[in-house]
Amino acid sequence: MKILKLFIITTIFILLSNNVQAFSLGQWFSNLKENIIHAFKCGNTDAYVPVRTWHNRLFYDKEKIKKYNEEPWGFGIGRSFTDGREWHGIYAMAFKDSNFYTETFIGYGYQYNWSLFDSDHWKIGAGYTLGLTQRHEYSYVPIPVPLPVGSISYKNLSLQAAYVPGVKNNGNVLFAWLRISF
Repeated sequence: MKILKLFIITTIFILLSNNVQAFSLGQWFSNLKENIIHAFKCGNTDAYVPVRTWHNRLFYDKEKIKKYNEEPWGFGIGRSFTDGREWHGIYAMAFKDSNFYTETFIGYGYQYNWSLFDSDHWKIGAGYTLGLTQRHEYSYVPIPVPLPVGSISYKNLSLQAAYVPGVKNNGNVLFAWLRISF
C-alpha cells in the first residue's frame, strides 16, 4: 500500500512540476502512437533481464510464499529513446512467473527522470507501463495491464520495477528487471 501511495504522490508531483495542459484523451493516444513509432524506428536497442519477483509479505500467508517462485528467469528485448527527462520504450519479455510457468509481457513504458548527485549519469524515474500479459492460469489469453513503474539508472543500465496491486494471497507483487541500452 505504501508503494501505491508513493506512486500516486509521485504522479501528482510530475503533473504539477511540468507545464501540464488540459488533458485530452485523443491527444494522449496520438502522442502514445507517435512515441511508439519513434521508439521502434529511431530508438536504442535494449535488453531486459528479469531479476526478482517479490511477493509482498503483508498480503501473503507464509505457506503461499514458500511455494512461489521469486527468481523470474527470462529475457526481453526492446527499443527506447529519451526526450529531455522523459524516457519512452517498447519491449517484449518472457519469464518464469510465480507459479513456475512462462509468462509473456509486451508493452510501452514511460518514465519521467530526475538527476541525482548533480550528475547526469545517475537518475531516478517514475512512470507507468501499458501492456498485454499472457499467463498460464488464463489459458494464455492476452490480458491488458497498466502498472506503475519506478527505476534507478546509471548511464545505460537501469533497474526498473513494476508493482502489481492485488488482494490477500493474489497480486501485490513487485517485479524487477535490468534494462541495458545499447
